[in-house]
Amino acid sequence: MIASIIPLQPANVTAIMAHHPGVYPPLPLYDSPVAAGFPSPAADHVEDRLSADDYLVHNPTATYFVRVKGDSMIEAGIFDGDVLVVDRSIKPSLGQVVLAEVDGEFTVKYLGRGQLLPANAAYQPIKFKDGQTVEVIGVVTGSMRRFV
Repeated sequence: MIASIIPLQPANVTAIMAHHPGVYPPLPLYDSPVAAGFPSPAADHVEDRLSADDYLVHNPTATYFVRVKGDSMIEAGIFDGDVLVVDRSIKPSLGQVVLAEVDGEFTVKYLGRGQLLPANAAYQPIKFKDGQTVEVIGVVTGSMRRFV
């Protein structure tokens, strides 16, 4: 359950949503991988039960979800409408995908030296300038996407 949604007018993040752990029950996880090429024989054996919270959230008290708007991160597999899992407790490192606030607007980019880097050649890096306000909010640790 996503309770609080903060609507934004940002660069490429449309909303920040608070995480509320333990709301969704674990679902079956089958022990046979599914082929993305040729079909494999079906397996009716349930290996375990999987909770989205357990799989995607490592620190519930420091985790937020953000909905992405735009295509600046498509080469990183992050697409318009995806919901990203952001952990504020992880210390950001160069090369990680981060949620950052730049002059009051939220954006998702790779963290570079003195800049935020898009994953789409159609976009330019956001280079940090004197007097500009830049804050890394958290590290992106996962994503969710709906197909239907």
